[in-house]
Amino acid sequence: MSEGRTEIATLGGGCFWCTEAVYERIEGVIDAVSGYSGGSVEKPTYQQVTSGRTGHAEVVQVTFDPDRVSYSEILEIFFKSHDPTTENRQGADVGTQYRSLILFHSDEQRRVAEEALEKARTTYRDPIVTEIRRFERIYEAEPYHQDYFANNPNAGYCQFVIKPKLKKLNLKAATT
Repeated sequence: MSEGRTEIATLGGGCFWCTEAVYERIEGVIDAVSGYSGGSVEKPTYQQVTSGRTGHAEVVQVTFDPDRVSYSEILEIFFKSHDPTTENRQGADVGTQYRSLILFHSDEQRRVAEEALEKARTTYRDPIVTEIRRFERIYEAEPYHQDYFANNPNAGYCQFVIKPKLKKLNLKAATT
């Protein structure tokens, strides 16, 4: 076992508040950071990204210990935690910034992502629209987006969207 070895996964599964809240509860995940990636505008703001004109998606960059949770398991959670069959939409969140997206960091991650997508196709009736693209860059979201669920557990979005998602995945909603 290699001590201190980490890997990174960058995923867009709709609103980054939801995606971050999911991965922060996974054994072996060291950090989950909300950000913007996949577009053409440098250093975009939340307001720019939500306009849908930057090409960026809301993503979460997950740092994990591959000796405790594999990239394949990270992707299995990804496909269970959102609807990969709805193009540019997750629930009431609509726009290209909410698209289903896997940004791979290596050829091995690309291979595993393609396998995970094929496996997920067997569990969904509708076609999967998840994009698989090479990671280029992430722009970290503004500080108030980081750890959003932990910092705002009683906010409406947290109560009506994030909390039920965590329950569906059998993840503790407790933020402490």
